[in-house]
Amino acid sequence: MSTDGQNAVPALGSREFTRWFWRQLTSMRTALFLLLLLAIAAVPGSLVPQRGVDARATEAYLIDHPKLGPILDNLGFFSVYTSPWFSAVYLLLLVSLVGCILPRSFVYLRALRARPPKAPKNFSRLPASASFETEASIDQVAAVARKVLRWARVDVVSDKDRVEVSAEKGFLREAGNLVFHVSVVVVLVGVAVGTLFGYRGSSIVTEGDGFSNVLTQYDEFGSGSLFDTDDLPPFSLQLDEFTAKFQPLGSAQAGAPRLFRAEGTYETKPGEATKAFDITVNHPLSIDGTSVYLVGQGYAPVIKVTDAQGDVVFEDAVPFLPTDPSYTSNGVVKVPGAEPEELGFQGFFLPTAISGDDGISISAFPAAANPLLGLFVWHGDLGLDDGLPQSVYVLDKTNMKQYLGPNGKGFRISLSRGQEADLPDGGTIEFVELRQFVRFQFSSSPLVKVPLVGIVAGLLGLMVSLSVKPRRTWIRARREGSRTVVDVAALDRVPRDDLPADLDAFLTRFRQALTQENP
Repeated sequence: MSTDGQNAVPALGSREFTRWFWRQLTSMRTALFLLLLLAIAAVPGSLVPQRGVDARATEAYLIDHPKLGPILDNLGFFSVYTSPWFSAVYLLLLVSLVGCILPRSFVYLRALRARPPKAPKNFSRLPASASFETEASIDQVAAVARKVLRWARVDVVSDKDRVEVSAEKGFLREAGNLVFHVSVVVVLVGVAVGTLFGYRGSSIVTEGDGFSNVLTQYDEFGSGSLFDTDDLPPFSLQLDEFTAKFQPLGSAQAGAPRLFRAEGTYETKPGEATKAFDITVNHPLSIDGTSVYLVGQGYAPVIKVTDAQGDVVFEDAVPFLPTDPSYTSNGVVKVPGAEPEELGFQGFFLPTAISGDDGISISAFPAAANPLLGLFVWHGDLGLDDGLPQSVYVLDKTNMKQYLGPNGKGFRISLSRGQEADLPDGGTIEFVELRQFVRFQFSSSPLVKVPLVGIVAGLLGLMVSLSVKPRRTWIRARREGSRTVVDVAALDRVPRDDLPADLDAFLTRFRQALTQENP
């Protein structure tokens, strides 16, 4: 009878534990699990807005979800692809695949150089076997076997009265497997390099205005941890004209977009000759390794403000951001130079204004058929001198008061194109003209074609792996009197149901070749 502790398993030392952990990490089961886990970890990136893609949408989500938003933010759901937990799964998958590929590659190379396995003694125990007699000699059987098995690696062992032919084919199956796994590593490395050394940003550009590729010109900007903003390519562009077409009213899908086109000029470096560009959706412009995409558009009314002193204190195009498919848009105008007090305007823009059922104006169509600008007015301190950054699309009303109308409600201004209205402080505001703006996305990702090459190679490797049959075939010929008895057997390294039928087809070709060799 054993005493307590005699059969206890000894604890693993640090070296043994490290070896065990490495074997678990580099197993194919772990790699598949990590690949599935990476796919699941990427799901939040498509469900909630990402800061690196659309910072405004992220802020809007946080405002609309005051309780859930901060929790998701702390978990990194708004920056999924740069979060620590996503990066950890990414790196573990990369290490697991490399640790799995290297040993398999060495095993595969040894298998390529090894001789085919010797024929088993009893062919009848194999899944498919057959025998037949022929008048050909055993040397002729061996020679014909080499010809018939021309796509296989063949080894012949012979003595006086017997010959054995061992053949093995299907080595491309494992090669396809290795190519597939290597391609996954290539895709992971390509995406990682593009993320670490790339950048992405967006900027709103109004017709007639330009953009220079410097950090201060971006509305939103994000880059990889290894990217230096001093390395931004020094290109610039000028937006001359933007064309937007929609399905006309009365037709199917009225108001649906038909064409968005931005036209202008660009130069790759200051002082170089300008070139024309024509950007449409899904057809970006490529400048010095940076792709320029057209990702949004809207309207920018040109607004002119004159203060109570009679001075023109503001005249510029102001982008109003669309909020619905009919391009009902919201915007803010800040006039810090007005006297006697700073002015702030907040309101809406309707491209095709009509009166709704309740008397409130709405937009019936996204094209600018009847543009209407509606604004409320505040006066006081805009807070621009506090040294704190402000969004150009948000009006800080902390130190401001709203002008009220005779009915005690907010003083409202409604302007059509070309109209002017008086302000309560004695100044004026005018809707001078209407322009359009374009939201460009600038994206640079080094080795951007590497993941595509990896995906194509992976698909080819997978197709080879699924179509190639790794098979071993043995042929034994022995003399019995004046005839030769030929035994044939086959074994699939990957079980398949078509082995007997394939063996019958092989026997037919083999016997026909023997007949032609020894008519």
